[in-house]
Amino acid sequence: MPRDSGDDGRRAPRRNVLGGTLEPCSSRPVTGFYRNGCCDTGPQDVGSHTVCVVVSAEFLTYSAGRGNDLSTPAPHFGFPGLQPGDRWCLCAPRWQEALTDGMAPRVVLRATHEKALDYCALEDLKKYAVDLN
Repeated sequence: MPRDSGDDGRRAPRRNVLGGTLEPCSSRPVTGFYRNGCCDTGPQDVGSHTVCVVVSAEFLTYSAGRGNDLSTPAPHFGFPGLQPGDRWCLCAPRWQEALTDGMAPRVVLRATHEKALDYCALEDLKKYAVDLN
């Protein structure tokens, strides 16, 4: 799994937006840019698939209208299509766009990579969190 290198050459642990260890987002369906179930990121992930969301029917409709149909299966890519309630590693800029449009899906903060903060404010993510007490 990709990780950021530390100054001493060792691999640093993947961190979430709360500063803790990044937790898995989903294995059913398998998500993440690297399809490892986590919202890992690296240089190849130009879309920053770093926000773990819980999709709703409204968000799926919104996303399809923006040119990213997440509900239609694409078997040739091993993609089953998402259903309301599924977790998915969403591109941070798309989440921010959805927020601006009043359509942001709920967020799993412990499974959202800290790099999402390059695009999204922590306070905004917290407002949509499903895992804060």
